[in-house]
Amino acid sequence: MRVLSVDLGTSNTVAVLAAHGRPPRVIELDGSATMPSAVFATEDGGLIVGRDAERRARLDPSRFEPNPKRRVDESTLLLGDHVITVTDALAAVLHRVAEETTRQLGGAQPDEVRLTHPAQWGSVRRNVLLSAARLAGFNCNLVLVPEPVAAAAHFASFPDRALGPGQVLAVYDLGAGTFDCAIVGANQSGFAVLAEDGLGDLGGLDVDQALLEHIGRQVSNKDPQRWQRLLRPDTTADRRAQRALREDVRAAKETLSRHPQTEVPMPEPFEDVLVTRAELEGLVRPTMLRSVELLSSVLRSNGMAPEQLAGIYLVGGSSRLPLVASLIGEQLRVVPTTLDQPETAVAFGAHHVARDGATMWTNDIRPAPTAQLGYREPDTVRTRPVAPPPVPQPPVESGSRRNLLIGLGALAAVAVLVAVVTIVLRVGGSSPAPSASECFQPGPRDDKGFTACLRNLAGTVPERANCAPGWQRVMPGVRELSGTVVSCSIGNPNEGTQIVYTQLDSQEAAAARADLLLSFNGVHSDQVEADWTGNGLSGSYRAVTGVDFGTLVFTVDDRPLVGMLLQPNPGRDLRPDDLADEFEKTVQPGLA
Repeated sequence: MRVLSVDLGTSNTVAVLAAHGRPPRVIELDGSATMPSAVFATEDGGLIVGRDAERRARLDPSRFEPNPKRRVDESTLLLGDHVITVTDALAAVLHRVAEETTRQLGGAQPDEVRLTHPAQWGSVRRNVLLSAARLAGFNCNLVLVPEPVAAAAHFASFPDRALGPGQVLAVYDLGAGTFDCAIVGANQSGFAVLAEDGLGDLGGLDVDQALLEHIGRQVSNKDPQRWQRLLRPDTTADRRAQRALREDVRAAKETLSRHPQTEVPMPEPFEDVLVTRAELEGLVRPTMLRSVELLSSVLRSNGMAPEQLAGIYLVGGSSRLPLVASLIGEQLRVVPTTLDQPETAVAFGAHHVARDGATMWTNDIRPAPTAQLGYREPDTVRTRPVAPPPVPQPPVESGSRRNLLIGLGALAAVAVLVAVVTIVLRVGGSSPAPSASECFQPGPRDDKGFTACLRNLAGTVPERANCAPGWQRVMPGVRELSGTVVSCSIGNPNEGTQIVYTQLDSQEAAAARADLLLSFNGVHSDQVEADWTGNGLSGSYRAVTGVDFGTLVFTVDDRPLVGMLLQPNPGRDLRPDDLADEFEKTVQPGLA
């Protein structure tokens, strides 16, 4: 069986392959055990990755993203004049791994790919990683493995470090972008994360920044304006100079892990700067102490003392800093352990993880075509009782026709006032609803743009709202998407309820549209689910709220209908339950 493990890190990516009965080995990418997780957008919108991306960045840094994983919570990246999705950027990195793996396997693909991820990642971020893997061409069995579980498995793979059931290992993972610590317990079937925490503002990149600022304090007085141009470049020449300087600062940091001092070459008109390990440690000691204190806090909160641990295992390239080991020894009275290269430990360890230690296997994963459209599941799901159909209300006379033209820019301007609820409908049921087969055809439209299927879905909404064909006036960013669309407004467009109904030609298209609209909501952590019935239809919905808006997904049985609802949220205190209540009160179709 051919098994590939990939640790897609913030700064570097490591791939380890086990095939043909041989022990796992590192797949060298561009001649090295680690490949930069960097991407560069070419003029035609293509993506170059790794060291090739870093070289191209010297020509035009504006097209370069060195750490796409650090921006996993963002939907897009602006590289030059191209907008690239984060999923596509991560997929490009993984595609380079897939190419090299296939080449070394003589044209064959691995039978299984194991992707590691931080233990703190919920299903939202994990789904981005899965989508990227599918887009990269990995069509085999996919397995997600928490990084501390993989690290513990690697630690225990050494004969003198084996962990028996009941033993506990602390994993101290200092990567480029974040610090994560975890307590991992051994059991009969493998390893499980017992507790974890992390610092999103501490990593190797932050050490680089501290060293850069230290250098700036020494040289900037010679030419303050030039130094400011280096920090905030406006021209290509300044971006190139900044890029080269940051690379030299990073190299100096790495050198100080091996030597007591080094020089940092500086661009004109500044002179080269001598930095020492003592200076670097003085700069970062307070932040590194935070990481050790956090590890100590996680231990205490779980009723454990450092001496009860089987060890403290250092992983992540930035854990090479000598200060890390010395602080752990000083504060916890335990000598931490480093085995092999800390950069490759997680990728190697993923090969030793049993099924029970994985986060997700292929049969737990959403179908790839849906995931590729950007839908990301929330971390928490709560259920509500089945909602009864609303009692029909007498129609309300509508006033003058409202202007539904709400541009995307205007929507952003009132983001703090507007909650977005997406309703996705595949309608089923019997009379008075049109037949299921009728809803797979566009059908004739009335003066407001409703087909018979959309009208049945809308219930009494058209009688209480101002409705008109099209949805570009609410979401101009999706004007190219297909479907028969009607937009409705109840009350003031900026303060009242906005509803959009869409009819497509297949349930697959409806599901894809659902995922696309859901992705507008970004990262979220709470979700409510419930069933509904009305107008001879039945189904279920999901309600989610984000920072500035919420999303409610409403599915029925067998008809390809999609809708979207906008609702004000002045205090940013909208909850999923509030969205569900509003749906059941004003949008859910009642008896005709």
